[in-house]
Amino acid sequence: MMTRFRPCIDLHAGSVKQIVGGTLNTTTPDVLKTNWTSEHPSAYYADLYRKHELAGAHVIMLGPGNDGAAQEALGAWEGGMQVGGGINEKNAKEWVERGAEKVIITSYLFPDSKFSMDRLQAVLQALDNDKSKLVIDLSCRRKDDKWFVATNKWQTITDFELNQDSIALLEPHCAEFLIHAADVEGLQSGIDHELVTKLAEWCSIPVTYAGGGRSLEDLELVKKLSNGKVDLTIGSALDIFGGSGVKFEDCVKWNEEQT
Repeated sequence: MMTRFRPCIDLHAGSVKQIVGGTLNTTTPDVLKTNWTSEHPSAYYADLYRKHELAGAHVIMLGPGNDGAAQEALGAWEGGMQVGGGINEKNAKEWVERGAEKVIITSYLFPDSKFSMDRLQAVLQALDNDKSKLVIDLSCRRKDDKWFVATNKWQTITDFELNQDSIALLEPHCAEFLIHAADVEGLQSGIDHELVTKLAEWCSIPVTYAGGGRSLEDLELVKKLSNGKVDLTIGSALDIFGGSGVKFEDCVKWNEEQT
């Protein structure tokens, strides 16, 4: 197992964007802070990732109006990317049939801010009990020096704490975890060192951390902190997303050098 750079495609209102995660509040759109909006369609990025064999990229639909853009991305690299945002037991299999390698599920598992094993089982059943098709997103926020899963575009903090026990509860039911540190998402202010370290301790299946990545050195840092067990997504800092901290080609090269 070795730390890899994992790319993403964040979709908002049908466009590829980079957003400050903690501001993603649908009830007050004027609060939304967008770092950058792409002039390219989603398929452009999917094609770019396919050419460079960057497996495990996630396409995240942030709110309504993104189905078409997500479908375009999956069409550009069928079976090569994961899709999340509004996934439930009714549409999970449909997204796999539409070309997703895996589906990512978040808020649906936490009705009324409580974890529901029944809902998790229902999604798995919809996927013919094939857990290799399922990624659980445990994006979180800090509270009282602990991490709790945050749902509804990271606005609602649930009572589900991230720890050894909660990870052990979920691991038998999915192929991997995706964990955004919502407090630092989109801010390019550096990664949450402590969370990355803990994830490496707690998880025995693949896990991708996102939030605050701003330089190539962060890939080295995640590799060191996690002993190569945690992958890193870099978004807003990437030059292909309007950033100046990291060149996409350097991330590609970094992956190639990890053997």
